[in-house]
Amino acid sequence: MRYIRYAFLATLGVVLISVALANRGMVTLNLLPEPLAQLLGMHYSISLPLFVVILGSIIAGLLIGFVWEWMREYKIRAAAGRAERELQQTKREVRRLKGKSEEDKDEVLALLDEAS
Repeated sequence: MRYIRYAFLATLGVVLISVALANRGMVTLNLLPEPLAQLLGMHYSISLPLFVVILGSIIAGLLIGFVWEWMREYKIRAAAGRAERELQQTKREVRRLKGKSEEDKDEVLALLDEAS
């Protein structure tokens, strides 16, 4: 399995390097469309190689997806935490009730009940 992972990572590296070499041309990214930028007076633009734009977009998409999924699963994590707290509280209550019921019993009978 380790070799498959190494082969996949090597293949991914070769693909990313070939995409980077094939897309070295400079592109200009504008913050706003030209008419809107003139209207608002915000002419912000940056020139980057195309492969930086491509790889940056992929990374930004992954990060947005991870954050979105983490926020979506909040209810599930909260419910699991509540269930865990309830379980611990129930276990404590069972131990407390067992302790009370065993106070009236003979010690030998209490040991036999615990074993079964």
